[in-house]
Amino acid sequence: MTVYRLRKSMTVPTAELILETVRPLDFENSISLRGFIGRRFLENIFLHNHNGGSLIYSYPRVQYKIIDSKARIIGLAEGVEAIKNISYFEKIILGNEDVKVEGIDLSEAQCIFGISEDQQTYSFFTPWLALNKENHKRYLKIIGWQARKEFLANILIGNIISISKSLGYTVPEPIKVSLGKMKEIKTSLKGTPMLGFLGTFSVNFEIPDYWGIGKSVSRGFGTIKRVEPAKENKT
Repeated sequence: MTVYRLRKSMTVPTAELILETVRPLDFENSISLRGFIGRRFLENIFLHNHNGGSLIYSYPRVQYKIIDSKARIIGLAEGVEAIKNISYFEKIILGNEDVKVEGIDLSEAQCIFGISEDQQTYSFFTPWLALNKENHKRYLKIIGWQARKEFLANILIGNIISISKSLGYTVPEPIKVSLGKMKEIKTSLKGTPMLGFLGTFSVNFEIPDYWGIGKSVSRGFGTIKRVEPAKENKT
């Protein structure tokens, strides 16, 4: 009998394009940034996540972020070449405003994605849109914050499994999630009020910095970053 051993993790090529703009940007600008780049490079489906008139239902290979007041465009897997083919432009149009671009910085890396032997801790930089219409109703009916956190932890596991499937990675063992400090936050998506969450979580899984988890990650929602463990003070 042949025994197949599932790989513990996979390596994913990534690219990050940082736009240096004349003024600081804020989180709300990420949606306008996605629209501007998508319209400018219509021939590249990964930059706007549409094929013809249909939405591509897979984990977005290109994601638009505003982090530390800077525009960051993250590409992964097939999205790397899409990022590299973005030609220089002197301005970006964000809503009704033209914002001058002073420079573009491109970097590439090979990132680890997959099950980890140790728990990794991450923080949500931007609101995590965990709830759809159906589970939003279920969430509101749950009594007690601890029970709600357990509900959210299961959704987070589902989010990670969904990303894994999209990247062709089979999770070889159970994903274990523990939510840390987590709070509800009111946000909106294209004018529609949404309930989001900010906080930290630990999971036995390697996820590259600045990837998004949950709904509307291409628009900057659910962006995470690893939280390094505090160093012990030696006396």
